[in-house]
Amino acid sequence: YKIDGELGEVLHCHCSECRKWHGSAFRTRVPVRKKDFGWVVGEEHIAEYDGLANVVKTFCKICGSNLVSYYKDNDKYLGLPLGGVEGEFVERPTKHIFVGSKASWFEITDELPQYQAFPKDMNSIHGEKE
Repeated sequence: YKIDGELGEVLHCHCSECRKWHGSAFRTRVPVRKKDFGWVVGEEHIAEYDGLANVVKTFCKICGSNLVSYYKDNDKYLGLPLGGVEGEFVERPTKHIFVGSKASWFEITDELPQYQAFPKDMNSIHGEKE
């Protein structure tokens, strides 16, 4: 894929859905405007999982890599997990969200702000500021 535009705020999400989907203590993700995102090659190998209330997850049918998430309540943005981004990524995470459901075996040791649920200073999971 390629992105031709600005990225939103980088977040560490500790919700149980992100942990299960990524097989990790949290998912680091960034919102991307759909109009700025495009598949370059391999789109025919993308599968979807539509088993969540508000999110459609995508993954590669060949290697199983987690790809983008589409939000059913917002057709302007998608969620991009940073684990699959190649090359240097200069933006850094700004906060931890949904720490109220974080893995009990994981301790957050950085100084980033932590939010029990979704931060009140953001009006959607897509990084749009109020």
